[in-house]
Amino acid sequence: MLWIEHLLNALQLGLMLFLIAAGLTLVFGVMGLVNLAHGSLYMLGAFLTATLTQRSGSAVLGLLGGLLAMALIGALLEFGLMRRLYPLDPLDQVLATFALILILNGSTRLLWGALPVSHNVPEALAGSVHLFADLHYSAYRLLIIGTGLAVALLLYWIVGHTRVGMWVRAGASNREMVQVMGVHVKALFTAIFAFGAVLSGLAGAAMGPLTSVQVGMGEEVLILAFIVVVVGGIGSIRGAFLAALLIATLDTLCRALLPGLLGRLLPAHTASELGPAFASISAYVLMAGVLMVRPAGLFAQDTGGARRRSPARATPADTPRELPT
Repeated sequence: MLWIEHLLNALQLGLMLFLIAAGLTLVFGVMGLVNLAHGSLYMLGAFLTATLTQRSGSAVLGLLGGLLAMALIGALLEFGLMRRLYPLDPLDQVLATFALILILNGSTRLLWGALPVSHNVPEALAGSVHLFADLHYSAYRLLIIGTGLAVALLLYWIVGHTRVGMWVRAGASNREMVQVMGVHVKALFTAIFAFGAVLSGLAGAAMGPLTSVQVGMGEEVLILAFIVVVVGGIGSIRGAFLAALLIATLDTLCRALLPGLLGRLLPAHTASELGPAFASISAYVLMAGVLMVRPAGLFAQDTGGARRRSPARATPADTPRELPT
């Protein structure tokens, strides 16, 4: 039963990583934007949802309000800043979005203070659910798993089987041709960025009651999210899903099993320290192993981002180039 509980924990963590990485891989694969501030959107989602839940007294209203706020924040960021970064060199994008991290962290500290914000599990989900035999599992974590799976299926359907998904893939492959066909690429990119912000905010809102809602919490998950994107393949939703589950399973099992295994060979205090340390580097080891075999990641890009032109030649979405008629 303990194995099943560990696997459920890994599934829950993997689905939350997927929610963060899905928006990141769409923005990275479609727009060619290296957005280091994506983790800050995760942080803002947690803070806004916690605050709105406290003010309204309803977890549902708090979540809906937080997600709507994240959509607005994402749209404003894309319109005001991000679209000006599309044609720039990746290093310039890194510097600009790193500065945005500092701005958002400072603004959050100014508004909410330096202390963590309280965000508890809703009372209706505070208990456990009897699954089978002697296994009881947290109702809240089960809800997170169900939500993550539903979002994953929704994303797969949108990207692969809808007209909007077709526009996204075509916009990544040939932006000018999509404009000629009558698609408003600027509005499409704004919607994609806002949707990515909502996904990241949803992950922050879900993880807030399980972790600590505090300034800087986004940086803790940003590196893992980038590893998920690289392992899965830039622009691939399927790849992000599989990579997130692999990384979460490896991390969870290493933390749960390694101390006991090492304890048979080493002193107990040494094994207890080495176990978490090895678990922390397991994601990097997995990434190195995958890239040695498949340098482009596990899956080809769903959005066609591999066929994109270099940033120096790309036409910025806010200033579309006039094509001859």
